[in-house]
Amino acid sequence: MADSYDLILRNGHVIDPANGIDEVRDLAVRDGRIALCAKDIPSDSADRVVDVTGSYVTPGLIDIHSHVYPLLPQGAANTLLTIDADTHMLRSGVTTTVDVGTVGWRDFLDFKERVVDVSHVRVLAMLNVASGGMVDMNTEQNPAELHPGITAAVARQYPDIVVGIKAAHYWVGRPFDEIHTPWASVDAGLEAAELAGLPFMIDFCPNHAKPGRSYEDLVTHKLRPGDIHTHVFAQQFPILDENRRVRPFMWAARERGVFFDVGHGGGSFWFRNAKPAFDDGFVPDTISTDMHVHSVLFAGLDQLQTMSKFMAIGMSLQEVVRRSTSEAARLIRRPDLGTLTPGAGADIAVIRKLDGSFNYVDCGKARLRGTSRLDCLMTIRDGKILYDPNGLSLPDWEEAPAAYWKIPFLPTEDEGEQ
Repeated sequence: MADSYDLILRNGHVIDPANGIDEVRDLAVRDGRIALCAKDIPSDSADRVVDVTGSYVTPGLIDIHSHVYPLLPQGAANTLLTIDADTHMLRSGVTTTVDVGTVGWRDFLDFKERVVDVSHVRVLAMLNVASGGMVDMNTEQNPAELHPGITAAVARQYPDIVVGIKAAHYWVGRPFDEIHTPWASVDAGLEAAELAGLPFMIDFCPNHAKPGRSYEDLVTHKLRPGDIHTHVFAQQFPILDENRRVRPFMWAARERGVFFDVGHGGGSFWFRNAKPAFDDGFVPDTISTDMHVHSVLFAGLDQLQTMSKFMAIGMSLQEVVRRSTSEAARLIRRPDLGTLTPGAGADIAVIRKLDGSFNYVDCGKARLRGTSRLDCLMTIRDGKILYDPNGLSLPDWEEAPAAYWKIPFLPTEDEGEQ
């Protein structure tokens, strides 16, 4: 047969924002890549056909803010950040994640060997400009440990992994001095990003008590077009005025090309900022989890939970998918990801939308009521089905192949006679 495929997903509602597709189609996979997205692909042209009627088929989701470096180099458990990318992300349709700032240049090779090289989820990185990253957070506080040149050199050496530079947590709530100047971490991160030709992501805390490091200055003067502020709806940012309208400087920053990411986390997402901003027309460019050990057990949970939360706020299914696929790929400058274009790697999520009464909580322990929730039925990475808890791709037990019926280590009758 001229056209033969390894897998066809049949009758799913395909949402592929990169290609403007939003309708019921079949999706065919061959040799780990998207082969065809069309209506009525013949079932006899594939080795395996999975009926996903009533579900949504999207590109594999991209979470551009997570922390997945599980161990300190010495082998001791990192109780602050320990999560496993495969365990926590495949079940929510995520096939690509970006670890942002957990590691600096000092621990990058260990991170590559222990996480990047062994994970089924594609793990990319935004390298912390501090030498020890969040593994050794003391280095984030010491300007002498901020190394733009070395950081940029490592980024340039591993362009397939490093997609940005990160700075965070610098000198929060402390008085500035000759050594700890207000913008030391931001300026070092921007310098590294400029040297590496990459976007810069900042996890920022303005100093409201002492002048010299304001949020408005960050987004309107410091950040460049293409740079990203994460945690945009955290409690510390004065993005709304006294009438709960988005302040003009936020619109000006967006007009300049600054991007705003959710970065939900365990303490960085508040409905009192997110809902009024959305109602005023200010939506995040990307939806991300800031997944770490504390957030997965509380309000953040996972990518689909965070997407569902924005649907409860008022965003459409199509938009939460776009901001978790093609938009995320655009921000990290990886247009090969977040798409179902023929020839692209076959990273796919099969999702269903559950209708009912659902409650969502924010990091301030307040509730928002919603009428839908997203649930992952299947996750495919490079054409391989890695998550299928309902057995959509499996035979009924009565029709299982011969190997299913064999007791392990028990010889067959023919083998016993030999």
